[in-house]
Amino acid sequence: MRISAITNWAYGVTVVLTVLSGGAFILSADSANQERLAVEEHLAFEALAQDLALGAEERSDEARLYVMRGDERHLIAFHGRENEEHRREAAIKTLKARGASSAETAALEEVEQDAEALDRLEVAAITAYGNGEQSKAQQMLFGPEHERLQTDLLETVGRFRDLVNARTGNALNDARLRSDWFGLVAKTMLALTAALFLGVLYCVLRRRIAMPLAHMTGIVTRLAKQDYAVEVPLDQRRDEIGEMNEAIHIFRANGLERDRLDAERRLDQQTKDLILQMMHRLQACQTQTELADVVARFAPQIFPNLAGHLYVLNESRTLLSTIGSWLDPHQSAASFASSACWGLRRGRPHLSNRGQSDIACQHLNESNVTGLCVPLTAQGDTIGLLYFEERSDVVTDVETSRLYLELIAENIGLAVANLQLREKLTHLAVRDALTGLFNRRWLDESLNRHAREEAVNPLVCLMIDIDHFKRFNDEFGHDAGDVVMQYVAQIVIDMVGGAGTAYRFGGEEFTVLLPGMTEAAGFEFAEALRTKIATAPLSHRGRILGSVAVSIGVASAPAAGTVPTLLTRADAALLNAKAGGRNMTVSAAKLILGGLRD
Repeated sequence: MRISAITNWAYGVTVVLTVLSGGAFILSADSANQERLAVEEHLAFEALAQDLALGAEERSDEARLYVMRGDERHLIAFHGRENEEHRREAAIKTLKARGASSAETAALEEVEQDAEALDRLEVAAITAYGNGEQSKAQQMLFGPEHERLQTDLLETVGRFRDLVNARTGNALNDARLRSDWFGLVAKTMLALTAALFLGVLYCVLRRRIAMPLAHMTGIVTRLAKQDYAVEVPLDQRRDEIGEMNEAIHIFRANGLERDRLDAERRLDQQTKDLILQMMHRLQACQTQTELADVVARFAPQIFPNLAGHLYVLNESRTLLSTIGSWLDPHQSAASFASSACWGLRRGRPHLSNRGQSDIACQHLNESNVTGLCVPLTAQGDTIGLLYFEERSDVVTDVETSRLYLELIAENIGLAVANLQLREKLTHLAVRDALTGLFNRRWLDESLNRHAREEAVNPLVCLMIDIDHFKRFNDEFGHDAGDVVMQYVAQIVIDMVGGAGTAYRFGGEEFTVLLPGMTEAAGFEFAEALRTKIATAPLSHRGRILGSVAVSIGVASAPAAGTVPTLLTRADAALLNAKAGGRNMTVSAAKLILGGLRD
């Protein structure tokens, strides 16, 4: 029951009990007043009876004294008593009017009759005494008749007093009983009112209000300090305190939800900050290796519960290879055909989940693993794949992070595309379009770099020229000349491998730099290269072009000269080889020694 209802009921019952108590007190007071009236009536009747008895005796005594002594003083007193007699008669009439009972009225009438008879007898005796008949008067006042009348009067007065005592005593007892009963009722009502008041004070104010409020004060204080970890006991009462408890529960739930949303917002902001930092670093990467390292460093910070691979497509767009990994993913192969991924087939993110609600990618080792494949695209072209999988020791939901994963994939795709475009532009800037060799510009930069390191690193330079190249152009056309240059360039690339770097110097001339090699070793390498170029005949469009011969000049630094003069010395050796009959190798150091001997 609600506290307001309890209070209203308690107030109503208290008012009713107070009214009843007041009525009982009023009735008790009225009964006490009736008791007082009964006492007064009893005293009045008692006084009247006493006066009747004493008055009759005193008048009889005065009459007797007068006839015995003849003293006028007694006669005057007798007549004075007569006036009192009249006053008592008037009092008797008043008593009759005040509600005397019929028996009391009959007794009063009998008293009046006896008093009148006695009065007539005494008057007659006084009259006889006045006529000189003293003995007769004395006989009348002291005779049996007077004695009888006086005795009857006293007996009647006594009977009247008994009747009055019985009636007034009963009335007095009834009034006293009513007064006591109504007083008890009033006291009982007051006790009930006090008990109700104390009960309301204890049960409502203390147990229903004060104690819950005192307990909730500490809870509200902690909630005001945003301490939402405080436990709020559930109060099922349907009253104001219960509603307040429910409101506190709602406030705490809202606070917890607000904290949760704030935590999510902070985590979301942290994720966005990390993504932004990663984007900035992706834009500054110069190679795919650097890009893979950036992704491998930031992806675990952004998504600590997801392992992954970063794949790129080869130039033929048939094979995906890993260039970066993080958190040790083990469900996807390190490389696989592009057709093995449904994400690449569909050109959109594909989720392979453990619920098997969709088909799993073929590059996954297990079909029940949860993995997300996000294609890396740039300007409509697919260039790679970003793969995420749930770690075995952590249960998470890839779908909840899918938006950020796709955002990261989009930026990584743009970064990879930019790097690939940069590599293409760099390739175009430093490589010859026909042969694929580095161009003259890159050769100059390489020599400048070696010039700064010549004190510690030896360097050999080969200058190569195709013999009678103009013949191929004149006899077979410029396409055949291009095939010859590509043929020579490919053999140079295969022979040099990782030992050095090959360049197209210009026209049909090529340059090879071999760091860390002596001139003698360089000469042997040049001879092997010349021999390999000349061993196999060359054909173009079904026509035999014949064998290709080259002339090579060899120079070294810093043993035989400085790096800045390296090209000049090698070129001089090449000119000497061509002048000496072509298809030979000439060392610049031997030329210098031969010149010194000459």
